[in-house]
Amino acid sequence: MPWNECKPMDERLRFVARLLEGEKMAPLCREFGISRVTGYKIFDRYKECGLDGLHDRSKAPYRQANKLPFQVERAILGIKKEYPTWGAQKIRDKLIHDYPMIPPPAVSTIHAALDRNGLVKRYKRRRHKACGTPLTTALAPNELWCADYKGEFLLGNRQYCYPLTVTDHRTRYLLTCEGLESTKSKFAFSVFERTFRDFGLPAAIRTDNGVPFAAPWAMFGLSRLAVWWLRLGIRLQRIKPGKPQQNGRHERMHLTLKNETTKPAAFNFLQQQERFEEFIRVYNQERPHQALGGLYPAEIYTPSARPYAPPEDPDYPFHDRTVRVTRCGRICLGSRKINLSTSLAEQLVGIREVADQVWQVSFLEYDLGYFDRDEDRVEPGPNPFAPDTVLTMCPE
Repeated sequence: MPWNECKPMDERLRFVARLLEGEKMAPLCREFGISRVTGYKIFDRYKECGLDGLHDRSKAPYRQANKLPFQVERAILGIKKEYPTWGAQKIRDKLIHDYPMIPPPAVSTIHAALDRNGLVKRYKRRRHKACGTPLTTALAPNELWCADYKGEFLLGNRQYCYPLTVTDHRTRYLLTCEGLESTKSKFAFSVFERTFRDFGLPAAIRTDNGVPFAAPWAMFGLSRLAVWWLRLGIRLQRIKPGKPQQNGRHERMHLTLKNETTKPAAFNFLQQQERFEEFIRVYNQERPHQALGGLYPAEIYTPSARPYAPPEDPDYPFHDRTVRVTRCGRICLGSRKINLSTSLAEQLVGIREVADQVWQVSFLEYDLGYFDRDEDRVEPGPNPFAPDTVLTMCPE
């Protein structure tokens, strides 16, 4: 049986109509499920205002204690009209000087009044936009590795699988393909550390600008994974957003991987990883590659001559001091806490004074930005990873 809809206005109208027909207040209130006080209030409003008295009334207070008096707001608008370039702080000072008898409103209240009347100029927020880095080709194994996540897919148990793949750019050798639960950096760290132990360190790694390879809102897009690579002496290469063809060899491998291991997908991670391992074996040792003249990638690839070892702390001999960044991404200088980036948490950075009361912050050989005695944050300098950037940390 469907519910019967009833509107308060219709119920009040029916209640008043039956009162006007001569029915008694008490039994009628019991039938409608209201108190007699409410019943008399409805009837009194009808007698005072007619049908308009039966509509819902606003529950807003008649007077707002903190509302700016219209006389003060009019004075604020008058000052702004006379001095269009003045801001809220200067208008407040003018009010205090001209009207000392009234309590001055807060700066935020004056700004809100100007904003309500369309007298505040709005600026678009500066959005951080990812950009690519210089891309180089590889003439020998391990000069450049390519890394990416193949698009996620559902396993038979309804869990998502995110395959992280790494290939050698020159030889097309598939170094690893690991099915992960997500793209969180903690999983990527373990995969790359294992790959580095097995094959050594490359000269550079090419990725896109997504997580965990880059951090869109961090300084220069540096993520914790990218910072680790830099400490290991690995250069960063990032393709331009929306340009997957700049990593075309790797993307073509993903197409083969998708066709041979995910259609259909396995039931769980363990079974799916077995498929990936078999694919790696066949792709490297049995599948001829046309771009290699029909050779197998395993016939050309050789491990890197640079063995993996945990990186040592950097040294900054040409800086005034060396500071370790806190876990929350700040530089602590005495009582000052200067915001830098959480991606550089617990890393050592170099600080040197480059002008009067202006200091430069560097990480490894990269100059990141500047701070002064007033601002408690590091303002980014020129992007050290952008094309045609000259690194200025090391003296000539």
